[in-house]
Amino acid sequence: MQLSLAGKHALVCGASEGIGRASALALAEMGANVTLLARRVERLEAVLTTLPRSAGQDHGMLAADVADAPALHEKIVALAAGKPVHILINNTAGPAGGAAHAADPAAYLAVFQQHLIANQILVQAVLAGMRAANWGRVVNIISTSVKEPIANLGVSNTIRGAVASWAKTLASELGGFGITVNNVLPGYTRTQRLEQILGERAAATGKSEQDIAAAMLATVPAGRFAEAEEIAAAVAFLCSAQAGYINGINLPVDGGRTRSL
Repeated sequence: MQLSLAGKHALVCGASEGIGRASALALAEMGANVTLLARRVERLEAVLTTLPRSAGQDHGMLAADVADAPALHEKIVALAAGKPVHILINNTAGPAGGAAHAADPAAYLAVFQQHLIANQILVQAVLAGMRAANWGRVVNIISTSVKEPIANLGVSNTIRGAVASWAKTLASELGGFGITVNNVLPGYTRTQRLEQILGERAAATGKSEQDIAAAMLATVPAGRFAEAEEIAAAVAFLCSAQAGYINGINLPVDGGRTRSL
C-alpha cells in the first residue's frame, strides 16, 4: 500500500518535540508540505532542518502560543490565506497532575483554553481551505483517559474528554465535505510528558521514578513504553487517502493497556 500526501499542506501543533515532532517527520516522509507550530523559535528551527525534502516540498514554521487566542487566530488565518491547510494535527502538552477535587477552578479554565478553544480557533481558520478542496484531515492527539480516566490527572481527564466529544461532533458535521476528524489516544510514551508524570508521581508518593515506571509497565500487555514514532505512524495513516472512511473514532495506541472496548 502506497501512502502519499504529495501536494497536501499539514499544520502540526506542538511540533518542537515528542509526538508532535515525530508526526511532522512522518507526514513529511509521506510527501506533505509541513508547517511546524510551537512557541520556541529555536526549537522549531532545529526540527525544520530535519524534515525530508523531495522535489516540490516546501516546509515552514510558525511560532505561536495556543494560550494566546487572538494572536493564534491572526497567525493561522494569515497562514491559511496564503497556503490552504489540508491536514491539522492538534497536539498540546498536558497539564500538571493532581486530583480533580483539589484543582483550582482557574486551572480548568486555562487548560480548556489551551486545548479545546485553541483547537476550535485552528479548525475555523483552516476549514475554508479544506472545504474548497473537498478534502481534509483533523487529528487530535489526546489521551486514553477519554476511555478510562487516569488517576491523579483530574484536570487532564476532564478537558481531554471535552475535546473527544467536540471532535465526534465535528466528524458528523464535516464528513460530508470529505473532511475526517479523529482522535489518537497515546498510551505511556517516551516523551517529556512521561518524564513529567514520573516526577510528579514520585514526589507525591515518595517512591522512586524507577518503581513508578515499573508499576506503570505492569499494566501494559506489551510490557514497554511506546516510542513517539509509533504514535506518529497512527497519526500519519489517519491523514492518508486510504483512511478516508475512518471518521469520528478514538484510536488507542497504548500496547493494550486500555481495558474497555
